[in-house]
Amino acid sequence: MSRRPGAASPAAATPVEPGADLFLNRELSWLTFNERVLGEACDPGVPLGERFKFQSIVASNLDEFFMVRVAGRKQRVAGGVVETGADGMLPAEQLTAVSGRAHAMVAALYRNWQQAIAPGLRERAGIGILRPGQLGAEQRTFLEGRFRKDVWPVLTPLAVDQGHPFPVLRNRSLNLAVLLHKERQRVARRQAVFAVVQVPSVLPRLVEVPAAAPYRLAFVLLEDLITLHVGDLFPGFRVVGCSPFRVTRNFDLSIDEDEADDLLKTIQKELRRRERGQAVRLELAADAPPDVEVFLRQALRLETDDVYAVDGPLHLADLAPLYGHDELREIKDEPFAPQQVPPLANAPDLFRAVAERDVLLHHPYESFDQVVDFIAEAASDPQVLAIKQTLYRTSADSQIIRALIRAAENGKQVTAVVELKARFDEAPNIQLARALEDAGVHVVYGLIGLKTHCKMSLVVRRESGVMKRYVHLSTGNYNPSTARLYGDISFFTAREAFADDAGALFNLLTGYASPPSWKKFSVAPVGLSEKVIELIERERGHGNKGRIIAKMNALVDPEVIRALYRASQAGVSIDLLVRGTCCLRPGVAGISDNIRVISVIDRFLEHARICCFENGGKREVYLSSADWMPRNFVRRVEVMFHVEDEALRNRLVDEILALSLADNVKARRLLADGSYERVTPPGGAPEAAIRSQQRFVQLARERAHAAEAKGVPAGAGYRARPVTTRARSPAPGTVWPAADPGAPSGDDRLAS
Repeated sequence: MSRRPGAASPAAATPVEPGADLFLNRELSWLTFNERVLGEACDPGVPLGERFKFQSIVASNLDEFFMVRVAGRKQRVAGGVVETGADGMLPAEQLTAVSGRAHAMVAALYRNWQQAIAPGLRERAGIGILRPGQLGAEQRTFLEGRFRKDVWPVLTPLAVDQGHPFPVLRNRSLNLAVLLHKERQRVARRQAVFAVVQVPSVLPRLVEVPAAAPYRLAFVLLEDLITLHVGDLFPGFRVVGCSPFRVTRNFDLSIDEDEADDLLKTIQKELRRRERGQAVRLELAADAPPDVEVFLRQALRLETDDVYAVDGPLHLADLAPLYGHDELREIKDEPFAPQQVPPLANAPDLFRAVAERDVLLHHPYESFDQVVDFIAEAASDPQVLAIKQTLYRTSADSQIIRALIRAAENGKQVTAVVELKARFDEAPNIQLARALEDAGVHVVYGLIGLKTHCKMSLVVRRESGVMKRYVHLSTGNYNPSTARLYGDISFFTAREAFADDAGALFNLLTGYASPPSWKKFSVAPVGLSEKVIELIERERGHGNKGRIIAKMNALVDPEVIRALYRASQAGVSIDLLVRGTCCLRPGVAGISDNIRVISVIDRFLEHARICCFENGGKREVYLSSADWMPRNFVRRVEVMFHVEDEALRNRLVDEILALSLADNVKARRLLADGSYERVTPPGGAPEAAIRSQQRFVQLARERAHAAEAKGVPAGAGYRARPVTTRARSPAPGTVWPAADPGAPSGDDRLAS
């Protein structure tokens, strides 16, 4: 790994300590990340169907941001907290800055919807979301029947007056604010009265209607269907206004685990409470009368800045089901099926393959099915005695869950560490824990006060009278659904030292034990941050011969950032691939001019955590479940481990990291002022374009084809399609893992 051209020479021996101005604010950095996602939705070069998908992701991301981050800042302001972070911003200052950026983002999101996405869906796919004024007589008749039969029976009109207080509306619920006048009251004495109609979440938001030219597929929004007939709910009154609105509430859990006798029951109770937490945002139709806005804002105890006027369908993420319609097939990215590749694909004995060498899988390009097979085979193998598994997020119909249940039913010792506090997945994980317990799986919830975020499986197998242990570690979750969307790394090994550490960590999670002296793992909350800083400081000692490459979702931890600044001042060349929040300012003269930060936003969600330290030519490469954030270092159980197989190290650095850093199609570079600029091919030449994710797709297909040519069936049913994005191969000399299942190499996993 040579130094980046143009890197600054080493600074003075005594590094300059960075002040608050050298740290970007976390909340504003996250908004900048969501602006990059919005940039994909606004990019004419992105297929229209994918732009529609990115619109939904932006809306969904904003929901979570307000429910957690904005809610947290509001709590601090209400509590009189004046403590600042490394960036020096007070909570009130953060809220003011966040409000301005968020309002601008929402305006841009809906401008893009009105000017590009909605017209494009109509013209390119023949799909229309019709407003009441666009409906024909036949469509209105059809909708009247639908309303009478399916909608009216589940509606509940809620009056708001002295005898009927404003209802406690659920978090993220869609509602109608109805403004009414009494029919027979004198005009001079008429006073507006308010009512609320909840739009039922049990019914689809999109109501299909008979299509007429120019549409092949037509829908109306459920709230518009209700609006057409809302007068039927208030006989004796005249409807003078009906405005959709949506409430976002504080959705964070507040649990004292030390006082909770039954954590599962405590979390269930807290889940019910937080549905009615303090309101933090009001989304309201842009054409709502001013008195409706004032009424709702006062009822919800919100400020003017908390109101977001929306010119279009509220919460665009609810329109995501359209993405799956056949009409969008020609305006989306080409279909891609994760490939089955050696050495695990169709291996006669999966455990023998792992015993012979470590194996790396790069998801979603290489199939997550092989991880599922690892657990499924263990569940059925009579030689397997025990399976231990961490579960942070997974899908309700996961084959891994079914395999664990089958293993318990087969009499094996099965232990599952289920994280009940995985944000937004608490309720599904409670159901999951109960299903596992009912099948005889020993379920534990981890350590008090900590989230178990590491991704780890341990299989114990009797082989020729000797116990043999197999370990799977990952940068992502055991979720087969998101594994088709998230870019992650899976690692299989049968090395004794790794098995010892995995066994010790499971014992720590399930029983009473002091943290052991780890052989191969670095584990949070004890030792991981110290290890990361130690590795950075060691590289700093190599001066301008030092080299660090690190890939993660977020970089927030102030102490790690300070260590990176010190390394940069010593001349170490540092490349950071940070998809989301980054609080480090690169390119500041004398401080971070040797640091480059790149963010890749593309079809798949970049989720892997990989870091490489050149170490004076003795390259060390680590995989981890943790981002470099205080929460990961202090409040979570995380694992980072060294990749010992040289071929796998080479693949991680010379293929996965190198291609990501070379991306000049979907990459953006962080500037010192906190903004991002697109990375473009040299001279704008199309032949020099490198789109890393497209190249990973090509590589996976090439390996699968090479395996088929050697007589190893892989990717059955796969049919090659022409590649539309041109990509350049890495420079000569790059080490590639061999596709030959007998070669001494390894092969190698992505949500929203």
